[in-house]
Amino acid sequence: MAAPSKDGFPQLPSSLKAERKGDVAILTLARAEKRNALNDTLVLGLESFFTALPGDVRAVVLTGSGDNFSAGLDLSELAEAGIGEAVGHSRTWHRAFQAIEFGKAPVVSVLHGAVVGGGLELAAATHVRVAERSTFYALPEGSRGIFLGGGGTVRLTRLIGVSRVAELMLTGRTYGAEEGQALGLSHYMVDNGKGLAKAIELAERIATNAPLTNFGIMHALPRIAESDPAAGYLTEALMSAIAQDSDEAKARLKDFLEKRGKKVERG
Repeated sequence: MAAPSKDGFPQLPSSLKAERKGDVAILTLARAEKRNALNDTLVLGLESFFTALPGDVRAVVLTGSGDNFSAGLDLSELAEAGIGEAVGHSRTWHRAFQAIEFGKAPVVSVLHGAVVGGGLELAAATHVRVAERSTFYALPEGSRGIFLGGGGTVRLTRLIGVSRVAELMLTGRTYGAEEGQALGLSHYMVDNGKGLAKAIELAERIATNAPLTNFGIMHALPRIAESDPAAGYLTEALMSAIAQDSDEAKARLKDFLEKRGKKVERG
């Protein structure tokens, strides 16, 4: 097994670049010549990175090199695949993207240029999305004779609804950054070239949260939202009790009550 890098990251393929900025890791899709199309090597690299994320990394920024976040699946990988291979291929993506959504640290993605097909599925697995004005979204699967395979039928339908996802796939329609922002595909929209700085700012803010609170937001919140109300209320009560029982939470609450903590102010 290859030794981890000096930053504690696992060895990654050349299509991924990782660096540290204090408590924040910055992971870059590095296939600019292919518009950061996602092949098996890159997807497995994503899984390795997020599965083996060092414990002292408190947030991650995910971005793409060049002019695009990701133009989606590298179609050459499916051209000759049989049904069994295609199912395995899709399940590999599911596993990798679940390592992002339900991983060790919240992930802020920087969207610019093409966020298409599998690239949009990847973005949907991140927790906070910052879009530059150059961003455009599409699900061209209908015209290519394929179907979503990276979890988009689950994540994207929750974000924008079944009807919107179906229409995107059926018609090949493209949404611009403003439309995507209005629909909920992004949380923030910034001028071109400003996305990475904004994402790092947000990640550094997220990294200051209590770890157990971030864990609850990542792991408990989405599952509570999917459960029946009775189970949801119970899970919420348990997560709330666990979070507030930590030494860090007690210290933060004491600081607030003694007027040392930061107050919520209008943004």
